[in-house]
Amino acid sequence: MVVAARPEYPRAMTTQNLRATEKIGLGAGAVLLVVLTGCGTYPHSGYRQNSSSPVQTVAALQDTYDYYPGYETYYNRSRHEYVYRDGNVWVRRSEPRGVAMEVLLRAPLVHLGFHDSPEQHNNAVAKTYPKSWKQPAKARDE
Repeated sequence: MVVAARPEYPRAMTTQNLRATEKIGLGAGAVLLVVLTGCGTYPHSGYRQNSSSPVQTVAALQDTYDYYPGYETYYNRSRHEYVYRDGNVWVRRSEPRGVAMEVLLRAPLVHLGFHDSPEQHNNAVAKTYPKSWKQPAKARDE
């Protein structure tokens, strides 16, 4: 069966043309489905992922902190932000409060080993490193 040509089309659409268009559309749809769902072959590893166990890649940023006991301020080295308590509220800012950056950078600091928020550890940290804590001379250079 031949479909009559419409004025906006340069040539008549035939059944054969429609089938070719459908095949292209189905092929493009299948490729898009594979790309969006992440199913397919991973060429570099030889591993083939099946649809029953999708693999998700999540880029997680692990927080690492320095603590400035004299200013009761934490510095998140991963996010480049300062964390401190302002009254009863914990705040995160791009600059420390109440101290010039060059002064803070010369102040004693402690590299901390936790990777979650300082609010969870502050009582222990403040007890271990009081405001009057002095850093050993060699530790600062390391």
